[in-house]
Amino acid sequence: MKRLAAISFFVFSFFVFPSFAQTVIPGHAHNDYLNKPALFEALDAKLISLEADVHFMKGDLYVAHVRPLGRNKKRSLENLYLKPLFEHVQKNGGKVYPNYDGPFYLMIDFKGHGKETFDRLIQLLEKYRSMLTTVENGELKQGAVTVFLSGGRPTDAVLNAEPKLAFLDGRPSDFGKQISADVMPVISDHYKNHLSWNGKGEMPEDEQLKLRKLISKVHAEGKKLRLWASPDHPSAWETFRAMGIDFINTDTPKKFAAFFRTTSQ
Repeated sequence: MKRLAAISFFVFSFFVFPSFAQTVIPGHAHNDYLNKPALFEALDAKLISLEADVHFMKGDLYVAHVRPLGRNKKRSLENLYLKPLFEHVQKNGGKVYPNYDGPFYLMIDFKGHGKETFDRLIQLLEKYRSMLTTVENGELKQGAVTVFLSGGRPTDAVLNAEPKLAFLDGRPSDFGKQISADVMPVISDHYKNHLSWNGKGEMPEDEQLKLRKLISKVHAEGKKLRLWASPDHPSAWETFRAMGIDFINTDTPKKFAAFFRTTSQ
């Protein structure tokens, strides 16, 4: 199993992250509101994706899982994520990670007020457009950072935007809708909608088959898979990476990174 996992991970890393070379690992840093500072914890761990939960409050976006009672400018999306990430990219020669030419994914989870939240987000993203992946006149221009939207997704607003500075976090219900991977780069779903395995021992064969079928459907559309609320410990991570989940959810980026670097040497 370990030999198979190691071989599978090598192949997965080569094709999904061609510039891998110990630079990035396929983790999605979840629960931003628990980790301080979440952005730099994810960057230090060299994860590929990061989540920020946002609320629209009196004209601006604030980061919190549960709607805060008051506004704190230090907790704004711009001050916690966009501005420091932009400065990081500038200092790093236009990249999030050295020797990695692919995008870093910033998932912004809308907690209500989809259209108002979207309009304010686009105002903010315009300030940092030079680091962003964009689609204009149907043409994709890859940047250092790809922003995609989850939660209360303003699907129509994203599809109709011109140019597009932010994209969509898809669901399995979006299969077959002919939404390109440029506009919907990721398919996400609740882990328990597909699997009941608790991450301990070997995944049952019937669940392995379910997961492989799901991964195949996602990859057939050129997209990446994320399952939230999945088991979050080493034995589960090892299985997920061997099977080819692109963004593995974790609430412990440092432990996740240490595990990946130790087991991939």
